Amino acid sequence: MEENKDRLAFGRKNYILMLVGIALLVIGFFIMTLDTQPYGLGFLGITLGPIIVMAGFIVEVFAILIKD
Repeated sequence: MEENKDRLAFGRKNYILMLVGIALLVIGFFIMTLDTQPYGLGFLGITLGPIIVMAGFIVEVFAILIKD
């Protein structure tokens, strides 16, 4: 029982996936700011950016749920 207390909740693979997910989120939001159309209604602001942000959230959920 004492061995489980010293162990971290996540392993190395989990933390790497979390960093990848955070990077995808940052990249997605940055891509949305690059849109030159008014109110962000161009391809970057309405299509590409949100798809990358959703991929980042999916990677984050996967990183939390995966067992090391």
